[in-house]
Amino acid sequence: MRFAVFASGNGSNFERIIEVVEQGKISGELVCLFSDQKDAFAIERAKNHHIPYYVLPKSEEMSKSEYEAQIIALLEKENIELIVLAGYMKILGITLLRAYPKRIINLHPSLLPLFPGKQGIQDAYEAEVKETGITIHLVDEGIDTGPIIFQKSLKLAENETLESLETSIHELEHEYYPKIIEEFIRENK
Repeated sequence: MRFAVFASGNGSNFERIIEVVEQGKISGELVCLFSDQKDAFAIERAKNHHIPYYVLPKSEEMSKSEYEAQIIALLEKENIELIVLAGYMKILGITLLRAYPKRIINLHPSLLPLFPGKQGIQDAYEAEVKETGITIHLVDEGIDTGPIIFQKSLKLAENETLESLETSIHELEHEYYPKIIEEFIRENK
């Protein structure tokens, strides 16, 4: 299965996916990176591994459906069958969702349905929960509301800081996201 990773920022999960693909532990073919941010560090990671990448910032005058139609054209050119979101910070619209039904997966840094949105780790920390974790889910029209594929919980330490929690969450992401991507590819060939 040919897949693209979408990332808007640092791309540490993208880097981990690359490593696992290079180790032969993901049977799908990582075809390209897509970013909506021209200065995303994920692009440097793609360059370092000789992975093709596309950058397409959304202009003010472009509608979401026009923007997504351009993304779909890029993906169709590459024969992409699966989209893997790894720190992609845009909410997907109906145009992209209809083009890839049940073929877009996302990683979220909380135990959904708790703490959806872009700062799940901070929200969980500030709520002083006893445990949080990660959720991998299919993307639907809501914000982090799609069907859950996998969750892994993490108990917070007594002296937990936001920084130590972020580190622990990222470790879980790096360990489990590639495994679940591989399971998804195997089950959906």
